[in-house]
Amino acid sequence: MSMAVFLFVPTIIFMSIVAPIWLLLHYRSKNRAVKGLGEGDKRELESLLMQADKLTDRVQALEKILDVESPDWRNRDNDEYR
Repeated sequence: MSMAVFLFVPTIIFMSIVAPIWLLLHYRSKNRAVKGLGEGDKRELESLLMQADKLTDRVQALEKILDVESPDWRNRDNDEYR
């Protein structure tokens, strides 16, 4: 079997099966990216942003409490907690 036939068969298989599927999936993902977020995704994102804001507020409140009760907590060596 010559080298040309050896390379020709896999190339034909790739071009007739893999490449069209690859292109289809590529352009489908491009269309989804252009459309943006759906309503459900927007609601979930808003929920996650609200939860992140609440957690940020909680961390800030805890840091204020620690600043009052233990002013040098930020300067402690981290080795004792590892």
